[in-house]
Amino acid sequence: MNRLWIENGTFVTMNDEQLIFEGHLVIENDRIVYLGEEPPTPPPADARRMSGKGLLFMPGLINTHGHAAMSLLRGYSDDQNLQVWLEEKMWPMEGKYTDRDAKWGASLAVVEMLKSGTTTFVDMYDRMSIVADVSLQSGIRSWLTRGVIGLCSAEEQKHKLAEAIDFAREWDGKGNGRVRTMMSPHAPYTCPPAYIEQFVQAAHDYNLPLHTHMSESAAEVEQNVRDYGTRPVEHLDKLGFFSRPSFVAHAVHLNDEEIALLAERKVGVSHNPASNLKLASGVARVPALLKAGVTVSLGTDSAASNNNLDVFDEIRLAALIHKGVSGDPTAVPAITALQLGTVGGARTLWQEHELGQLKVGMKADFIAVNIEQPQYYPRTDLISHLVYAGSGRDVAHVWVDGVQVVDNGQCTQMDEEKIRFEAQACFDALCGN
Repeated sequence: MNRLWIENGTFVTMNDEQLIFEGHLVIENDRIVYLGEEPPTPPPADARRMSGKGLLFMPGLINTHGHAAMSLLRGYSDDQNLQVWLEEKMWPMEGKYTDRDAKWGASLAVVEMLKSGTTTFVDMYDRMSIVADVSLQSGIRSWLTRGVIGLCSAEEQKHKLAEAIDFAREWDGKGNGRVRTMMSPHAPYTCPPAYIEQFVQAAHDYNLPLHTHMSESAAEVEQNVRDYGTRPVEHLDKLGFFSRPSFVAHAVHLNDEEIALLAERKVGVSHNPASNLKLASGVARVPALLKAGVTVSLGTDSAASNNNLDVFDEIRLAALIHKGVSGDPTAVPAITALQLGTVGGARTLWQEHELGQLKVGMKADFIAVNIEQPQYYPRTDLISHLVYAGSGRDVAHVWVDGVQVVDNGQCTQMDEEKIRFEAQACFDALCGN
């Protein structure tokens, strides 16, 4: 029996019952069993006791879109538009990837995410069994999917689809449920309509959710209209994509009708503000999405287009950029931005009863932020400080499924020094150095 009693900490619960207070938290195995201002009565037997003094405890952050192994390409191609960056820089380098590159690239990404407070991440890439192995070893929670580009022969399409199905069926639920799987055609502009329909059918056949890139750039939307006579949202809807539980990444270029359709179909949106800004893709209409009732979460995208995997950065950007583009300082308040990185992520992944809040009965996925630092003083509004002044570098401890996976800034399940060394060696080999 694993019992931990955290005493005299500051807790940000992300639920309406009691958002922030000073008190105590007890976990038993993988669940929160007590949370309150007063010490638990009777005291939990055989519990390891930990002082929460100087620490703020909150739900772990949820990163709902990324490509972990692309961390090897951080800084390799900056300041390019999406199509040049993707087709002329990323795809040729990714074509050289080996299993070793996938392992150490994914490991580098997971270490970065854990140390900056992410406890759950979504990953769309290939060689996903390797990413799943890394996920299990590290202790992080993951939603993994073999992303498939369908610009290839019918025979290769068939092979990729079979690979995606086999991975999803083999790995879903592994690691006490920490690994979950989905089906993912890469995007409407990289997968022919009939091929997307095959993914939709597979998702129905094996009871899996769907995820894809959508409406990331204006050029992508225009191409969809030229090729198929309709914009991406209606296109995917006609193909049955939204007939399954689904969420899309980016959704930058949407009109009012598309937002209404996403809300009607209960399709989540992973908002990737840093990546969208860096690639000059634009700014998603997050206030309009939220007003329409669309579930919005945050994603970093890859370290090749961001260039970090710190969800606190996305939270801050989400709070700031929508004020700037709308002229309305109330567009995305601090608490709303923090919800996007926690509760919104849980809802996007249909896990709102398990993740995203500190609450009795929920999974023990939480982080401790060191608030004994100048950026957290004076103690005016800790929610404001987390969003506008904090960062992932302030994270001291991380727990996933009740297991401490970061202790005083160090990963407990992974050899970070070896991972850094191997990642550099992989990049050098890709470049022929």
